[in-house]
Order: sequence, then structure tokens, then C-alpha cells
Amino acid sequence: MALTKKERRERIKHRVRKVVKGTAERPRMSVYRSNMHIYVQFIDDTKGMTLLGVSSKTIKEKMPKIAIAEKVGELAAKEAIAKGIETVVFDRNGYLYFGRVKALAEGARKGGLKF
Repeated sequence: MALTKKERRERIKHRVRKVVKGTAERPRMSVYRSNMHIYVQFIDDTKGMTLLGVSSKTIKEKMPKIAIAEKVGELAAKEAIAKGIETVVFDRNGYLYFGRVKALAEGARKGGLKF
């Protein structure tokens, strides 16, 4: 029987997570995408703690979801650089690198993060 969309994403997520690890010097930038919002967290996997979290809930402007995702990426980069995080490992969390996930990554790069 075919996998559901959620099961397929979970398989990809576990396959990627085996390789992608975040450290204190280079944390994992994890993306979560819901129907309404997009979230990004900077995680230190050695200590198992979240260093920083940013979401689209803080943006009150009406704009397309892709534009909001890019703005969240820029905001996340700005806050991460203020905390001393300059390089990260990008974790797309099982989502395809397309659309809002790609826009968030490009916004973070535009904001000054390296990955």
C-alpha cells in the first residue's frame, strides 16, 4: 500500500536527520511549515536545546506566503547573527526544497547566514 504524505515526509526526515547534526558552533536550522505559518528553530543537538526560534506569527502584514517565508528567513538571520550564530546546517525537515522552504532559505542567506 502507498505511503501517506505524512508518512513519506517522516521517512525523508529520519533519513536526513541521520546525517545532519547541529553543534554549538554550527547549529541546525530546522524548518516547520504548516498551512498558515512557517517556523524556524536553531538547535544545538549536542546539548539538545533550542537556541533561537522565529515564526511568521510575528508578521502582521498581509502578503503572499512565499514573501512571508522570505521575510521570516531574513528576520531569523538577523536574530541569529545578533546571538553570534553565523553558520548553520540547514534541515528542511522532510519538506521538498521548493516554494516556502526555498524562500525561507534564500531569505536567510540574504540576511547573512552561511549554509
